[in-house]
Amino acid sequence: MGSDFSPEQKRYLEGFVAGIAATRASGGITGSAANAASAPVVAAEPTGPDAAAHRAMARFEAEGRKLVNEEKIKREELGLDSYARMKQHARDGAFPKGGDVFRWKFHGLFYVAPTQDSYMCRLRIPNGILKHWQFEGVADLAEHHAGGYSHITTRANLQIREIPVTEGPAVLEGLVGLGLTSRGAGADNIRNVTGSPAAGIDPQELIDTRPYALEWHHHILADRSLYGLPRKFNVAFDGGGRIGALEETNDIGFQAVEVADGFGVAPGVWFRVVLGGITGHLDLARDTGVIVRPEEATAVADAMVRVFIDHGDRTDRKKARLKYLLDAWGFEKFLAAAEEKLGAKLTRVPAEAVAPRPEPDRLAHVGVHKQTQEGLNWVGVVLPVGKMSVEQMRGLARIARDLGDGELRLTVWQNLILSGVADANVALVEAALEALGLTSRATAIRAGLVACTGAAGCKFGNADTKATAEAIARHCEGRVAVDLPVNIHVTGCHHSCAQHYIGDIGLVGARVPLNEEGDTVAGYHVVVGGGFGPDAAIGRELWRDVREEEAPVRVEALLRAWLANRMDDAETLARFTRRHEPEALRSLVDMAAEISA
Repeated sequence: MGSDFSPEQKRYLEGFVAGIAATRASGGITGSAANAASAPVVAAEPTGPDAAAHRAMARFEAEGRKLVNEEKIKREELGLDSYARMKQHARDGAFPKGGDVFRWKFHGLFYVAPTQDSYMCRLRIPNGILKHWQFEGVADLAEHHAGGYSHITTRANLQIREIPVTEGPAVLEGLVGLGLTSRGAGADNIRNVTGSPAAGIDPQELIDTRPYALEWHHHILADRSLYGLPRKFNVAFDGGGRIGALEETNDIGFQAVEVADGFGVAPGVWFRVVLGGITGHLDLARDTGVIVRPEEATAVADAMVRVFIDHGDRTDRKKARLKYLLDAWGFEKFLAAAEEKLGAKLTRVPAEAVAPRPEPDRLAHVGVHKQTQEGLNWVGVVLPVGKMSVEQMRGLARIARDLGDGELRLTVWQNLILSGVADANVALVEAALEALGLTSRATAIRAGLVACTGAAGCKFGNADTKATAEAIARHCEGRVAVDLPVNIHVTGCHHSCAQHYIGDIGLVGARVPLNEEGDTVAGYHVVVGGGFGPDAAIGRELWRDVREEEAPVRVEALLRAWLANRMDDAETLARFTRRHEPEALRSLVDMAAEISA
């Protein structure tokens, strides 16, 4: 670019050229027309379903800002358009390179090198509910095309791992044959839609979230313009039941609430809208004062996502989430923009119009619990950090078919529940689980134990999280008699897939310095005092650089300090740690460790 242009002129020209490129990518200018010397070059408005994203990219460039590489990849070829090449790669036995690693994620296929020379496939399961035959079908895919097991994720979803280079498309097409999909399960897309796990069967719930999660799921799948966002986007529906959906950790959370009469709106059950949750960036979703009729939730979510498409940051991946747009604009400006997209005003009510929400039960995702339906129960199955063999999956599917209502419900706590179990069959279900090497019973420690894939299967993982979580459970269960629920979240890196900041105890993987030469070993930074639901909070750091093998002993000492020094038997671990400054808490832990030694 000529040096005789002013900075403003350079920015204009960069934006002008970027606009031409965006128009060409969306079909606005053909190659021959663009190269015709006799025709003036005019940057036409981008058209088609990708136009809004392309306009946003061009606007950032016109402002003199540089797009991140992922934005350039999406403009060159959106991942949804790469399927034929992906299949050819499989036939050739070639893993993706460069931008194709990112593009394949649009189909839910993740190349996890260098940790494993294989793919991981992540599904989309709205509200986390599958039929028994779908669950068994996923087991078949895992056996014939992958590593012979699956993981339940913290978005009430399934992952299939260790997929060979030749088998990726076979898994994706096998899922479609089961009435499932992995489309948009990765990259810059709206992720799996979560809802209350016991929706429709929970005596406490205010509303059944299943139809609303399913409607949003199909809305996403049917509209290409909702793909290729500035970055990933999470939406959750919580019906007020006994098992929390962790909606406050999502970009948009719809919370079922009861609205009283006398505030200018029809009394009854509405969804309250909370925005901007992203616990890895130390923020929980905040109340907007907006309520929506349940049947309008999809339209409202659509409008808000489109505002994010237009204005979310495409130049800095660390700030390309809704939280940062809200921080920059404020809630009122964002809501006004959403109203413009929606073509209608959002309904606002004061806080006093909304009744207190029912509190979740931190142990309701495991064990046997009465359903709304007379004589029926749900049985929460304990799964060691979410992992199941294909034999266990087939056994669980058979139990659901023969002794339940035929459904399996995944939870954000990395386990599943079997619903519709008759009173007379509860003992039989528990015996069948035992035959599979599983159980519905869990200690207070294991019931709230959550771990992401970690270094064993993720290139970002700094430590083997699932192994650490298991080591913590085995070490502490025989040494500490914990009498209240405890949530221990073990995540492998700053992406916080296991949401360490909302755990009573949260461990985030780190490379711990070993010596002055710069050598490191696997380890963790430890935070305490996090929470969710009515006790929602972001944890505070207690320790840095704890070696992986030291983690179980540190957790044991912390539990002992809590049990020895709590104000009364009802004081939870989170409340105990919150009323002590970190230095004082470390002293109490050190004392507990000395006594136990």
